[in-house]
Amino acid sequence: MAKREIVFQNSTYALSYELLNQHQPQTILFLHGWGSSKEIMKQAFGKCFPAYQHLYLDLPGFGASSINDVIETGTYADIVQVFLKALHVKPLIVFGHSFGGKVATLLQPEVLVLLSSAGILVPKSLKIRVKIALFKMLKPFAPRSFYRFFATKDVEGMSNVMYEILKRVVNEDLSAQFLTCKAKSFLFWGKEDTATPLSSGEKMHSLIKGSHFYAMEGDHFFFIKQAKQIEKTLGEFGW
Repeated sequence: MAKREIVFQNSTYALSYELLNQHQPQTILFLHGWGSSKEIMKQAFGKCFPAYQHLYLDLPGFGASSINDVIETGTYADIVQVFLKALHVKPLIVFGHSFGGKVATLLQPEVLVLLSSAGILVPKSLKIRVKIALFKMLKPFAPRSFYRFFATKDVEGMSNVMYEILKRVVNEDLSAQFLTCKAKSFLFWGKEDTATPLSSGEKMHSLIKGSHFYAMEGDHFFFIKQAKQIEKTLGEFGW
């Protein structure tokens, strides 16, 4: 594991990363999902794609990477671009899981591999809509500690900065970006995924021209057990 400090918009980010197969000329960048780290991507794909250099990155605020400012997904992508330039690396392929899929899409790589990616807004259930309405009514009168009562399990143990980031990115709709995506795109999805449902993947597939869509056994983290099949599928297309 290594760290590289980069500066973006007057803020310094210490980014933790790891390289495998460093003798290979072409690189795959792996981006994890929300609340996760590079370790889960390495666990899944570390023994796959031996013909490529692997770059596993902790996105700012996750794993061992730092963050101080409240940012949006577009800024995450900008920071990753600065990081890649600092390493003199231009990935041929970018993998992105969940939140990392949004960042991967904005990087506009030649080959894009999305794993149960976020980016398509899913209609909220009546229960959640009532919860949001109640929160908005009580917010002016409640202490900050009261906010967490209404928060999801995703925010447990989260810093205030990351909580504010989550509130920003959770409602981002990247439909327009998917529609204009020029990458050779492969979408893999867990059939039992409830975090980013299969319908989101199907919608994304319909938006990304020429994309390939694969529904696989498993939940939101289906790729941990399906990595070899994903490697085989990409290999059939020459990647």
